[in-house]
Amino acid sequence: MNETEKIDWIEKLPLLKKIIEKQEVLWRNPLNSDSATGIAQSGITAADVKEASDRLKRFAPYIANVFPETAATNGIIESPITAIPKMKEALAATYETAIPGELLLKQDNALPISGSIKARGGIYEVLKHAETLAIEHGLIEQDGDYTRFAEPEFRNLFAKHKIAVGSTGNLGLSIGIMSAKLGFNVTVHMSADAKQWKKDLLREKGVTVVEYADDYSKAVEEGRRQAEADPLCHFVDDENSLDLFLGYAVAGERVAEQLQERGKKVDEDNPLFVYLPCGVGGGPGGVAFGLKLQFGDNVHCFFAEPTHSPCMTIGMMTGLHDEVSVTDFGLDNQTAADGLAVGTPSAFVGKKMEPLLEGCYTVADETMFKLLTMIADTEDIRLEPSALAGMTGPIQAIRNEMPKADAPSAMHLVWGTGGSMVPENEMDIYYGIGKGIGRK
Repeated sequence: MNETEKIDWIEKLPLLKKIIEKQEVLWRNPLNSDSATGIAQSGITAADVKEASDRLKRFAPYIANVFPETAATNGIIESPITAIPKMKEALAATYETAIPGELLLKQDNALPISGSIKARGGIYEVLKHAETLAIEHGLIEQDGDYTRFAEPEFRNLFAKHKIAVGSTGNLGLSIGIMSAKLGFNVTVHMSADAKQWKKDLLREKGVTVVEYADDYSKAVEEGRRQAEADPLCHFVDDENSLDLFLGYAVAGERVAEQLQERGKKVDEDNPLFVYLPCGVGGGPGGVAFGLKLQFGDNVHCFFAEPTHSPCMTIGMMTGLHDEVSVTDFGLDNQTAADGLAVGTPSAFVGKKMEPLLEGCYTVADETMFKLLTMIADTEDIRLEPSALAGMTGPIQAIRNEMPKADAPSAMHLVWGTGGSMVPENEMDIYYGIGKGIGRK
């Protein structure tokens, strides 16, 4: 993008100037319409999501068998919804903004196996690929005993096949751990900003890690190129994968069940606001789609991005999607929220979200660290920096007068995307940074 084009965009969209200045802003999506129309336009159906849900149930006995930490949930990989009233009080006091409704945390940081939201879509896509191969080779039928996936016959088949993915870290963990457990040869192409401990953990699991000096997009591009040259290699495409999207979308029915168990109703008088940290867009896009299937116009979804990497915000507000990068507007794509350090968004997701998303907002790294310390102090919950991107969502929604955001009956659900896999010493460093910012 040349300087003239950049100036034209800023004149057309004045909010872009604040985004370029790395201010924390909220962008309202003007294309947001009724949920039924948006779902119909997507080409993805409730039946597609149900098929994904059913597949995960088929694999549950196998998961419970090979990952004992899932035994309590019978092999269903799910996280709790936790009320965080002390955090709500601290947020309201810090921002001098009342939050009349309830503040909840969806603790994907506590998801078993890989400890982040990526355990949903990533593990699902690997399982689907494994199932497809096993059925094609006559090893199992859909009504068979899926604990057999741990048997040597299955592992010998998968050892002849490869799986690859490009990642900033968390998707790589979910793909790598699950693929290696099944017996696949798996390679994770990791960007420069990926944390060393994530690379080390993957290598301990028998995963090949290829490191790049460039950002996420380069890692994906190179991983895709190498996989295309190998007919036995399945590439998990974070930017364009329908299977990833459907794996994430299963979260919608799970949240509906959990809220029902809590005695919570979501309807016109009891709206649900959901705040989802966003990198390339697959995870939050799939979750938002699944929530829309469950709750329609009564759920209001927002994406949260770092001020240095607001790729989905820029892609959607310009309508250019993956034809524009944050670097086109002078942003450096450098953020401590490594899972969100993405310069170019997924057009696949952005276009599907056009009629379904309320909007996007941006969060500074300092804010994420400060909130990381705050939730540790108030609720004794430890999240990684990127998982705190959603936490200012209620403040942004209320201050920007989003309809019903300040209703006493509103529920504000912050998606805590990761944290439990972070080594304790790393988490202590994050906490210390936030504590230092809080003293300023």
